[in-house]
Amino acid sequence: MNIIICGAGQVGFNLAKYLAGRNHNITVIDINQILINQINDRLDVKAICGHASHPDILKRAGVENTDMIIALTHADEVNMVACQIAHSIYGVPKKIARIRSQAYLSAAGKGLFTDDNMPIDYIISPESEVAHTLSRGLAVPGAFEVTPLANRRGCLLGVRCTVETPIVNTPITHIPSLFPEVDFTIVGISRGGIKIVPAPTEVLMPGDEVYYVVDHEKIEDSLNAFGHHDEPTKRLVILGGGNIGLFLAQEVEAHYPHIRVHIIEQNPERAAYIAQKLSRTIVLKGDALEGDMLLEAGVQNADTVVAVTEDDRVNTLATVLSKRLGSKKSMCLTNKSSFGNLVISLGANAVINPRVVTVSKIMQYIRQGNIHSVHSLGESFGEVIDVDASNAPILVGKTVQELSENHKILVAALIRDDQFIIPRQSNTIRPEDRAILMLATEQAKRSEALLGMD
Repeated sequence: MNIIICGAGQVGFNLAKYLAGRNHNITVIDINQILINQINDRLDVKAICGHASHPDILKRAGVENTDMIIALTHADEVNMVACQIAHSIYGVPKKIARIRSQAYLSAAGKGLFTDDNMPIDYIISPESEVAHTLSRGLAVPGAFEVTPLANRRGCLLGVRCTVETPIVNTPITHIPSLFPEVDFTIVGISRGGIKIVPAPTEVLMPGDEVYYVVDHEKIEDSLNAFGHHDEPTKRLVILGGGNIGLFLAQEVEAHYPHIRVHIIEQNPERAAYIAQKLSRTIVLKGDALEGDMLLEAGVQNADTVVAVTEDDRVNTLATVLSKRLGSKKSMCLTNKSSFGNLVISLGANAVINPRVVTVSKIMQYIRQGNIHSVHSLGESFGEVIDVDASNAPILVGKTVQELSENHKILVAALIRDDQFIIPRQSNTIRPEDRAILMLATEQAKRSEALLGMD
C-alpha cells in the first residue's frame, strides 16, 4: 500500500519503520526538519518537511495515489484537517487520526467523525489505549501483558518466571504432563533482551518473560502453573494525573467498584480538574517522588501502584520508591525502550510502552481486511494474528507440525465449532477453523504473501 504518515515523532517514526519493513511505500511529513533528517538518515522511506495539513504539502507527498493517511502529529486539529483534505480533495480511501482531547473524543459518539462531517475512519487515542492496557492488567494479577483474543474467548498473557515458578527448567513439551488440567501455547520468550519464538524442546528459565495463549476460562489455572497466586487489586495508587491517569481512574470507577483509588498529581490546577471528573477517587496534590506523599497516598498498603507521569525518569524512580515502601505490584510507563529492562531489574512488575501499544493498535486497523486482529509483541519479536483459515490457503489441510517445520508458523490456538482449542502437533487445519498464529519477525514482515492473502 501507499501510505502517508503525518508526524515524525516516536510513534510516527516507529510506525514508518514497521510498515516499510513490510513492503509498504511510506511517505512521512513533519514540520520539524531535524526529525525529517533522522527519518532520511535511518529509514528507507520518503520524508518531507512541511505542514501536514497543507494541501500543497500533501500533494508533494503523493496524496493522489495514496491508499491511506495516518495523521499522528501532536496537534489534534492538524490531524483532523489533514484527514479532511485527504478525503474531500483527493479521495483517500482510509483515514486514521490520533486524537488526544477528551472534548473531541466525547463528541465522537455524537456523529462528529463521519464522511459528512469529519471524515476519519479510525481514531486512535494513545492515552486511552494505554489506560485500557493498564486496566486489563488490574483484572489479571500476576500478568504484565493481557490481550483478549477471538472476541474474548482466548487471551494472550505475559508472565515472568522466577526460581519459584513450578515449570522452570522444564521443556515446553513436558508442561502438559505436569499440569494436565490446563492447556496453553507458549508463543514467545524474552530472555535477557533476546526474543525467542520457542521450539517445543525449549526449556523455561528463571527470569524469562513468557508470552502464551490460553482459553479465557483457563486464565487462573494457567497463572497457577507459573506460580502466580496474586490476590485481585483492591487498593490502587496512580502516580500522575495526566490523560492516562485520568482515563485509568475513570475506567476503574466504571468497571471495578471494589477498588479504592488514590491519585497523586503535582500540578494544582490539573489536580483540581481531575478531582471534578472523578466521583470516588481521592486526588492528592503533591510530588510522586516524595516519600511522605507516597505514604499519604497509601503505597505501603497498595496492591498496585501505576506510575504514568509524563517523565520516564519520575516514573522509574517513583516505581522503585513505591516498591521499597511496600507496594505489592508496580506498573511503570516508559517511552524509552532502553528503560524497560532497567525498570524491571529495579523491581517493577510490568513496563508499558505507549509507542508499542499505539503501533499495535494501528496495525490492527491496517490489517483488518481478512485478519480479525493483529498484536505486536514488540520490536524484533513478532506478531500474534487472528485469521480465518479459509482466507489463508497455506493453512488448510496442513498439520500444526508441518506449518511449524516448513513455514515457521506457530499455531497457538484454533476456534472450531465455537470451541477454543489448544492444538497438538498432529492436528490438521480445516477450512472452517479460525486460527491464532504466532509469526516471528521475518514471517510477520511478509505475512500477507506467506498466508496467501495479498
